[in-house]
Amino acid sequence: MKRVLRGTVTSDKRDKTLRVDIERRFRHRKYGKIVRSRLGCQVHDPENVGRIGDLVEIVESHPVSKTKRWALVRVIQAASDASVAAEAVDEAAKEEAAAAEE
Repeated sequence: MKRVLRGTVTSDKRDKTLRVDIERRFRHRKYGKIVRSRLGCQVHDPENVGRIGDLVEIVESHPVSKTKRWALVRVIQAASDASVAAEAVDEAAKEEAAAAEE
């Protein structure tokens, strides 16, 4: 089963490649504080659809290059404004955190 993740596009400067940051929040095991961590993925985008600030869905794939191991599935929300996409990522993170606590 391939992993499917959601994240925000932070760079679209390269041809057919996006950098997507996946942010997650979790409770620290020892101290109980909510901690934020971020994972940066290189994503294959053959049609050059993604733009900076877009909320996208990515899936694991075969290695396309030295660093690209993910493929773009779809653009969930196009960013007309970067702040709109950032809020959507925060909402998605809250939903995932709620699902993880259950």
